[in-house]
Amino acid sequence: MEIESLSSSGESTMSKAVDHLKTDLTKIRAGKANPSILDGIMVEYYGTPTALTQVANISIADSKTLSIQPWEKPMLAVIEQAIFQANLGITPMNDGENIRISIPPLTEDRRKLLVKQAKAAGEEAKVSIRNERQKLMNFIKKEVKDGFPEDQGKKLEAKIQGLVNTYSTKIDDIVKSKENEVMTV
Repeated sequence: MEIESLSSSGESTMSKAVDHLKTDLTKIRAGKANPSILDGIMVEYYGTPTALTQVANISIADSKTLSIQPWEKPMLAVIEQAIFQANLGITPMNDGENIRISIPPLTEDRRKLLVKQAKAAGEEAKVSIRNERQKLMNFIKKEVKDGFPEDQGKKLEAKIQGLVNTYSTKIDDIVKSKENEVMTV
């Protein structure tokens, strides 16, 4: 690894940690209908595990209801079963044409639990960023030991610490935003 490309590769890794956090947080439902809570649900489609979004149209009927319209009627029962097995705390209702999912209001205890999950996901992202910082700092120290100018090494270390601070602040903001979303009744 070239020492000049060091901070850009580190920033790329930190950016990926933030993106991963955003993806994780979309799966935490906040009492509103959001198709992303069904992301990751796989259904059997002609013997092949297939993403739910590949076999049906998922839309928001109203703020508390999702509507799933499969492209083939025989998929209704398969989709319904997959949603039950995903154990999301939601009950699909099959009307013969569509599957409707009513998102139940969250209890105070459930809201607090979801906030804990969001904070834990944020902490995981921060740990990932700190691990990247440690890896980069060790690399810089090794390069300085091998003859790289010490003052430039210190500048790189300061730059990397600045990146860590920036991304940690982003993570805090994202988690705080999700916490507000979940706690808003």
